[in-house]
Amino acid sequence: MLAAAYHSVVVPQKLEEIRAVETVIAPVDDDSLHRAAEVLRAGGLVAFPTETVYGLGANALDAAAVSRIFAAKGRPATNPVIVHVADSSDVALVAAAWPDTAAQLAQRFWPGPLTLVVPKSASVPDIVTAGGPTVAIRCPDHPVARALIRTAGVPVAAPSANRSTELSPTRAEHVLKSLKGRIPLILDGGPCPGGIESTVVDVTAARPRILRPGLITAAMLEAVCGPVDVGAALSGVARSPGLMAKHYSPRTPVVLASTAAEAEQLCRQCQQAGLRPIVVSCEAGSGQCRLPNDPARYARELYATLHELDDGRFDRLIVQLPPDRPEWAAVRDRLLRAAAKNENG
Repeated sequence: MLAAAYHSVVVPQKLEEIRAVETVIAPVDDDSLHRAAEVLRAGGLVAFPTETVYGLGANALDAAAVSRIFAAKGRPATNPVIVHVADSSDVALVAAAWPDTAAQLAQRFWPGPLTLVVPKSASVPDIVTAGGPTVAIRCPDHPVARALIRTAGVPVAAPSANRSTELSPTRAEHVLKSLKGRIPLILDGGPCPGGIESTVVDVTAARPRILRPGLITAAMLEAVCGPVDVGAALSGVARSPGLMAKHYSPRTPVVLASTAAEAEQLCRQCQQAGLRPIVVSCEAGSGQCRLPNDPARYARELYATLHELDDGRFDRLIVQLPPDRPEWAAVRDRLLRAAAKNENG
């Protein structure tokens, strides 16, 4: 039955066909990996697990294929996508230069949740980089992701496998909820162990710069390459995904609180207005929904928890922010963007 389903996978040839495909979820085995690789080589889209979140992949060297990612997600063309490679030796396929800092960081953290921004090769279509001169590259630390890239034989452009600005998926069912009918194939590799997106570091200048915080912290980077700057440029072409003000958002509005007392006050106000709120917190004795009081474990469970709560039972998700400390920077970044007003309509 499943083999027949793989054979029936249709690769859309036009952007308008993106919304009219049957979406197949396939358990990972040799057959499904080879079918997924065929879809990628034919210019189609495949959702697959990584150690961070599920990605929506296309052949990174095929502009038409990458354009299908943008169509399926409703992603603005100004938001670049990350190119995934199976091994560090493959960066030559997409990078025009590989600075010493990139080599140092890749040697320490690859495969892993670290994306490096370097000068792009002419082989990389402009749609991948939002028209900019750099490309974001990473080597994922997940056996399914690396096996898929190797089997396909091409670098794979892959943002998170969800509609633009919505919650990133950490399970195959999250992908299906967001992209059913828009993509042909989802490889079900189980839950993603990391839970949030990679750290993105621009290594094109003398001092590395963190553009997006993630599972690799500033302290971990500085132990390898020395001081790093933090924060993306406020103007010009974006060099990293994940920089839009509104991002990583459940459909249920998120409201942030700085303290347990503020969270409880917001909860009462919602109830008085006839709304159904729930408080999410990592503080002992606080909140109706508890997440771990540890940055890595909190990150691992964050999106899965928000997906679970985003099922129509609640009108507001009131989240008490974790401490404003460096080790919590990635989690706070995701929550602040999840609660931002939607500037893109």
